Amino acid sequence: MINTKKSRPLIRRRENKIERNISRVITRAHIPGDLSRVSKIINRVINLSESTAERLLKNVMDDFYGRHKNIELQLYKHFEKVKEYLPENTLINDTKKELIGAYFTMEYSIESAALFNPSIVTHPDQNGVRNGELRFIMSLRATGEGHISSIVFRSGIIQHDGKLLFDQPFEFVETPVVLNDPTYDKKLFHLKLTDMKSWDKTSIRIFEKLPDIFTYGALKEGINELYQDVEFAHNDQTIKNLNWLANSNYKTKFNDDSRISERVIFPVSDNESRGIEDARFVRFFDDNGESMYYATYTAYNDESILPHLLETKDFLNFNIITLNGEAVQNKGMALFPRKINGKYAMLSRLDGENNYIMFSDHLHFWNEAILIQEPVMPWEFIQIGNCGSPLETNEGWLVLTHGVGAMRQYSISAILLDLEDPSKIIARLEEPLIVPTEKEREGYVPNVVYSCGSLIHNNMLIIPYAMSDIATGIATVGIRDLIDCMSPF
Repeated sequence: MINTKKSRPLIRRRENKIERNISRVITRAHIPGDLSRVSKIINRVINLSESTAERLLKNVMDDFYGRHKNIELQLYKHFEKVKEYLPENTLINDTKKELIGAYFTMEYSIESAALFNPSIVTHPDQNGVRNGELRFIMSLRATGEGHISSIVFRSGIIQHDGKLLFDQPFEFVETPVVLNDPTYDKKLFHLKLTDMKSWDKTSIRIFEKLPDIFTYGALKEGINELYQDVEFAHNDQTIKNLNWLANSNYKTKFNDDSRISERVIFPVSDNESRGIEDARFVRFFDDNGESMYYATYTAYNDESILPHLLETKDFLNFNIITLNGEAVQNKGMALFPRKINGKYAMLSRLDGENNYIMFSDHLHFWNEAILIQEPVMPWEFIQIGNCGSPLETNEGWLVLTHGVGAMRQYSISAILLDLEDPSKIIARLEEPLIVPTEKEREGYVPNVVYSCGSLIHNNMLIIPYAMSDIATGIATVGIRDLIDCMSPF
């Protein structure tokens, strides 16, 4: 039962502080916007003598070999992106291929600006963990030059008393391989096109020849075949949407021998060209007891934001999926860890100001939202939102919330939702749980504390939280203490 006694729960800030490391770098393709320059650069390398090319490549290797795993592969991958600009019938050796790749490669420091907005989930592998302890994976938003955000990971052990022991991050970082010819479900693709109002004569004509599970290559062949039929009046916007949808739903894979802290999910599609923001991870359990890890995140392309869904079972293989429907708007979507009354459930902030809940029969489609909470306290007068997926307790669904008040100061608080009908708030804190301390208020964006997901271990709530959009700390509070301090709603 919820205690009517009102007091502040005992929140404890742990000694852990996760800070950016500017030496953690990935390689990115660096191709001039003026493509006429690409051929000029390639020709300059081709015209080098073999001995000069070997010396220049050796210099590159001497300077960068210790900063990346398998730098040769990265250079060759970037050569592949520009090899079409080679003069016709030109044959070059591996040395010049790698050297050309080096001229179209740059390093990118993924954490140079900030490392913040964390989310924490139970690690899929608990082998060797002692009784009373829990192995975890923490995701964080890493931001570098140009404010481009990506997802990085840390791992460690939560001890029985709530103390976190982090594994030492590996010095190298790497991006996954994007599968060149992913497969798509014809029925699901049809539903998404219908939702985009692009199921018309053009898409029907292309899809009538595709199998139930089709490849990206087969889709491109169908589009090209349609272009060759000069008598068919195709819809250019539909074809644009087809390509957009295919490129926005893709799969990636990390090397099997990579460590969790080496893996970086960096923007791939045009939708997310300016960043992958605020991933909220949750371990979701199906009715049959099997689990899948999902994360909702915001894709940003410098013009618009689009909510996406990421799914994985092992944190090695990831599927990136677009979310569809009229209710898929704005930021801050957080999936419940199981279905409720046979439906998927997700929190959202549809209008950028208030908290909503959505229910759906299909994980990818969300069309209706129910308002459940509006700002009422002074410290949340500007806007409220969730701080990650709800956590199930005997008393109800525990939801950490954030509120924005005067001087754009962020605070973290909590509400409790009914277990059977989570559209009903049954209790809430009347004061913030976490507000920025003097040391936490200085940073890239001052006066902000924020979280994208917590977990419960040994009846203790483990809250990783961002400090002014630059670093991350850890706070803990007893579940019983927290709920006892809530007031009935």
